[in-house]
Amino acid sequence: MLILGLNAYHGDSSACLLEDGKLIAAVEEERFLRVKHWAGFPLEAIRWCLKEAKASLSDLERVAINSDPKAQFLQKMGYTFKQRPDVKLILDRIRNRQERAGVEQELTESFSGQLFSGQIHRIEHHLAHLASAHWASPFNNSVVISVDGFGDFSSAAWGIGQGGQLFLDERILFPHSLGVFYQAFTQYLGFPKYGDEYKVMGLAPYGESTYLEALRDVVSLEEEGGYSLNLNYFRHHNEKVFYEWNGREPSVGNLFKTESLQELTGFGPRNREDPLEQHHKDLAHSVQAMYEEAFFHLLKHCHQKYHEECLSLAGGCAMNSVANGKVYLRSPFNKVYVQAAAGDAGGAIGAAMVVRNEISKERPSPMHHAYLGPKFGDGEIKELLHEHQSTLEEQHCSVRFIEDDQKLCDFTAKQIAEGFVVGWFQGCMEWGPRALGNRSILCDPRRKDMKDILNHKIKRRESFRPFAPSVLREDANNWFEIDTDSPYMMLIVDIDKSHQKTSQEKNETFGFDKLNVLRSDIPAVTHVDYSARVQTVHKETNPLYHALISKFKELTNMTKEMSNLENQQVQKENRWLELTEMEETTNNANE
Repeated sequence: MLILGLNAYHGDSSACLLEDGKLIAAVEEERFLRVKHWAGFPLEAIRWCLKEAKASLSDLERVAINSDPKAQFLQKMGYTFKQRPDVKLILDRIRNRQERAGVEQELTESFSGQLFSGQIHRIEHHLAHLASAHWASPFNNSVVISVDGFGDFSSAAWGIGQGGQLFLDERILFPHSLGVFYQAFTQYLGFPKYGDEYKVMGLAPYGESTYLEALRDVVSLEEEGGYSLNLNYFRHHNEKVFYEWNGREPSVGNLFKTESLQELTGFGPRNREDPLEQHHKDLAHSVQAMYEEAFFHLLKHCHQKYHEECLSLAGGCAMNSVANGKVYLRSPFNKVYVQAAAGDAGGAIGAAMVVRNEISKERPSPMHHAYLGPKFGDGEIKELLHEHQSTLEEQHCSVRFIEDDQKLCDFTAKQIAEGFVVGWFQGCMEWGPRALGNRSILCDPRRKDMKDILNHKIKRRESFRPFAPSVLREDANNWFEIDTDSPYMMLIVDIDKSHQKTSQEKNETFGFDKLNVLRSDIPAVTHVDYSARVQTVHKETNPLYHALISKFKELTNMTKEMSNLENQQVQKENRWLELTEMEETTNNANE
């Protein structure tokens, strides 16, 4: 049985295919259109999934969509009659519902000559999230939690997964939302783009919790693990907030009330071009701290209720890898799983899994890796290189074809160890927002200047943003305070203390001056709070990337002192190896 799962008419549009309960293909529409967070109908993603399965539209028995406009209908009506929001807000919601109802028509018009005679299933948003977490996980039993902005009138849901059974027990309904809280303050801090919350996470370690007490007036912790917003600070609940999404990168208007937040913080909203002052950094730190208070309040309640040791997370807020990494420290849970596309893209998988489970009454197969997208053969790559040969020559790029995998790893590892930056392109494209060793920018983590080089010359982004390390699974606890799998780069943990460097200087620096302090033996991937977003690389799921890292480890002997390398850096400061990426990744390595 072939089931097509969709996240459609929303940010991070995506498609996946389940064949007899096993995930065989999954990809976001942005991979084809090159528009980050692209929203609308994922036509190209659908086409590729069908091509990968050597199937046509007529072979599909079911289509599952991670949204059900009929969900929470009575609650929606009750809220409308009681609160009487702006009529423009009501009309906007009706328009969105009508547009989301047109999947059958989209399929018919897009695949001329192919007849779809199967069934369309609309799966409630958070049920799809919970399914994408539990059934994709390796756990037989787990507490399952979904936290995001909003979907189908809910902002959070939780319950328990037991093998092939999934129970959604409780929800938090509109207008209260941790996702909206975080997004509103992200906007206030001058990061207006859809999905910019990771910038606040990256900025937070440069500040202090100066505003935390004030933020406790914005978010209140309730009984039974819940939380609520003080709506005096927000606009989304009774005003029409500008939101464009169809056929483009989503764009969201201001969710906050300017006067209220200005009175709370003592300063106005930051413009995108304005410098980041210390009060901005302190507010970012406080926002993250407030989020964690509410998040761990919910986790404590769920553990007390279900008494399970395993936790599966989904929803856009599950992308908060800072909080995820603290699950072992601040909650009773012993194991945590976060799916590679925990946000709305992953809802496509969850919706398909729900339908499969309803039919078979069996648990769908767990997700063993994230390498589920398009791949390209040597012939295709050679043809593309030949087509762009003149451009490569202008950029002083040379091309070598190394057929043997071991020789390829030997050559590449040597270049990285010598201080060069390498574009690494191989195998199937990663599912989700992280570069996981198949579409990645690679460099030597021992170089203290590498973070600045990557941010300024390659990524062209804010200097305060960190980069993420890939480490052999078997070596992870030698370098980081982690003893578990983190294959999707969803956990931020501390550098192992044996590799940390301490000095008087670190205690005397504040704000962005912290960037200049050497903090560990691997400074390129060490954030100012001694943390790193870790990817554990497994030989079973990515043997070529595992072999490359193994060769780098052999060449560099990562336990030796830094002095020899630092002497070399003076001579290599401006040297570059520009290995052409066959397809530029749409994701920053740590986003």
